[in-house]
Amino acid sequence: MNIQRKILIPLVDRANYGRMRSVMAAVRDHPALDLQVMCTGTMVLKRFGNTIDEVIKDGFEVHSQVFMELEGGIPLSMAKSLGFGVVEFTSELNRIQPDVVLLIGDRYEALAMALAAAYMNIPIGHIQGGEVSGSIDESARHAISKFAQFHFPATQRSAEYLYKMGEAEERIFNVGCPVGDYILSLDSQLHKDVFCSGSGADIDVDQGFNLVIFHPVTTEFGQEEQEVDELLGALGELAYPTVFLWPNIDAGADRISKCLRIFREKYQPAWLRFITNIDPVNFQKVLKRCTVAIGNSSSFVRDSTFSGTPVVLVGNRQKGREIGWNVLPVSVCKQDILKAVHWQMRHGRYERDTVYGGGKAGKQVAEILSTVDLYVQKHLDYIHREAS
Repeated sequence: MNIQRKILIPLVDRANYGRMRSVMAAVRDHPALDLQVMCTGTMVLKRFGNTIDEVIKDGFEVHSQVFMELEGGIPLSMAKSLGFGVVEFTSELNRIQPDVVLLIGDRYEALAMALAAAYMNIPIGHIQGGEVSGSIDESARHAISKFAQFHFPATQRSAEYLYKMGEAEERIFNVGCPVGDYILSLDSQLHKDVFCSGSGADIDVDQGFNLVIFHPVTTEFGQEEQEVDELLGALGELAYPTVFLWPNIDAGADRISKCLRIFREKYQPAWLRFITNIDPVNFQKVLKRCTVAIGNSSSFVRDSTFSGTPVVLVGNRQKGREIGWNVLPVSVCKQDILKAVHWQMRHGRYERDTVYGGGKAGKQVAEILSTVDLYVQKHLDYIHREAS
């Protein structure tokens, strides 16, 4: 009798789910694997759209829900949320007893799970390790990599960086980013009511519109108002139909949200609509269809390369990441942003860039997890390199 390996995939936010969807499907459908899904972070919060409902609607069974987010929007509440996560995740890991925990990215929620799993001797797989970016995410990502036994980087450079960090070459599998599997499977058709939620101007999906996301940079806490003023100043001068998605839950998000509300009430712009949440399917379609994506979301860096969407990448949150030829980085300066947006609007769509892979990551991850030898104790591989 063959015993299936239990693979736990924690989902922490809407982008997280969109990127892991193809991996989840591949694990679920693999005869040697048993998929376990945990929803936590903003996935289970009403004000972020209860994205857990989308997971269930897509046919995935949710085995665990963990509430860990402490409100406050400051570094204190963010750090405490990480601590609550370690405590709650430990209890759930003890209850459901997975064979492997499969994490993605650099969120503090993922770091909390890595800490809990590592100290419970549960092997960890990590997707998107080895990347470089700004914010505290940079440190969280590398910390997760050091706890993980198996690595699934999204680019060749990331795989090389993991090796330089001392990870064993035979445990590094360059499969590309799984979000590509998902994006390439979608058409770009949008329902006319896709922007019916939120508030502000009516946006016609059949006409041109820009998409904006601006998350806080936690290591620049306190500069949010100034940065948002620069961004909104550029958007106001442009006055092009724009959909602005609300920021994530990181420290500083409340300050950004406050600036957006003040701007909306003061100017009531006829070109701008604010949206709290868009489900993962429609988000990718909106990203495919928009004229230019503007802001600092990691989705604008990696997801856009599969669709060729012109991007203006603002500020330091993604500083150092590999970017496709469709991405134009700028400082948080009104005139720089305006100049870049005009450039991208004139250029139009780009050819697809394969820097983040070819769109076949999910099945590769599942197959590797079904056959790889599981182990707990890691060793510093670079010591053995020096000895040899």
